[in-house]
Amino acid sequence: MLNMLSISFGVAIAAYGEARFDVRGVALQLAAVAFEATRLVLIQILLTSKGISLNPITSLYYVAPCCLCFLVVPWVFVELPRLRAVGTFQPDFFVFGTNSLCAFALNLAVFLLVGKTSALTMNVAGVVKDWLLIAFSWSVIRDTVTPINLFGYGIAFLGVAYYNHVKLQALKAKEAQKKAAQADEEAGSLLQERDGHGDRKSDNQA
Repeated sequence: MLNMLSISFGVAIAAYGEARFDVRGVALQLAAVAFEATRLVLIQILLTSKGISLNPITSLYYVAPCCLCFLVVPWVFVELPRLRAVGTFQPDFFVFGTNSLCAFALNLAVFLLVGKTSALTMNVAGVVKDWLLIAFSWSVIRDTVTPINLFGYGIAFLGVAYYNHVKLQALKAKEAQKKAAQADEEAGSLLQERDGHGDRKSDNQA
């Protein structure tokens, strides 16, 4: 819980230190984060709940048509009128095709990661993705990064590092418990074999 609060606090400081702060943009971004978190939690329920146990490919088979239906509605009312206003618009099927392949690969990777770890891990990984985007915008586009931004990113980085440390320790403890259980099972089977061998010897001597 502490690491999640530190990550959220760091991101909030970084947003507060934005050089061109826009309340509407921040509100839209927060809404997008909330919807994305909800989507990831639902994906985790779909992949890991008892009685469902869908694999990533099967999950995409059911989820993709739903996504298409939900995206068509805003496309018809927002994008289509703009495309009609531009009479010279010609769809590039190569661009659309490569974009579709990238989207498929991204969704497949998300489903695999959520299925193997959790939705929380995916959200934390999203923070790292945001850092990479900010680094790209600063180094290539020459966007402005303030000291408050860097301070907030530093706090968020410490939170992510602590989260990864806790996850790694939990995985090590789980692996150690699994090895100990296997060793106990092997020792129990050896004792049973010895007892059975001793019983056979006593029967033969009798």
